[in-house]
Amino acid sequence: MFTFQVQPNLTLALLQPHHAQEIYTLVDTNRHHLKHWLGWVDGVQSPDIYRDSIIPAWLQQLAANDGFTAGIRHHGKLVGMINLHFINWKTRSTSIGYYLSEEAQGNGIMQACVTAILQHAFDDLNLNKVDIQCAEGNKRSRHIPERLGFKQEGISRDAEFINGHYNDIVTYSLLAKEWRATSE
Repeated sequence: MFTFQVQPNLTLALLQPHHAQEIYTLVDTNRHHLKHWLGWVDGVQSPDIYRDSIIPAWLQQLAANDGFTAGIRHHGKLVGMINLHFINWKTRSTSIGYYLSEEAQGNGIMQACVTAILQHAFDDLNLNKVDIQCAEGNKRSRHIPERLGFKQEGISRDAEFINGHYNDIVTYSLLAKEWRATSE
C-alpha cells in the first residue's frame, strides 16, 4: 500500500478492501453535501459495494498503470478522495477528480492534494495534459483548477443529469509546459 506525504498532517493513501466501511462512512455522513454534484452518491447504500467491486477495480486500475484512486487523510482521518482517471498513453493525457468532506473544506487540503497529483502526473509519469471537469455551479470545486493556473477550455451545456436537474460542465486543462513554467 502506498502512502504519499503531501504536508506534515496530510497524506494520500491507497485504499484496500478493509477500508470499505471507512469510505462508506465518509460518503454517508456527507451524502447531502456530495449528492448535489456527484450522481453516484445515492447508489452507495452499504460498504459492500466498496469492498466487493469498487476498491478491487481501483487496485486493478493501479496495477494496469492506468491511474489510481487515493484517500485523502488529514490528521489521520479520511476526509476525501482524489483520482487520477484513466490515462491515455498515446496522447499522454488524463484527468483528475476529487471530493472532500464538508467539514474539511476551506483549509487548502484539496489544492495541496491536486498539486501533489499534478507533480506526479507531469514529473513522474511524463504526461502532457491534465483536465479537471467541474459542474459550473460548484464554485469550490472550480476554484481548485483556477487557482492552479488551469485554462478554461469550455462549457458543455446540460452535460450531466443529477437528481432531476442538468448541470453544465466546465472543462479546465493544464499542459506540462505551463506546469513547468509556474514551478520554476
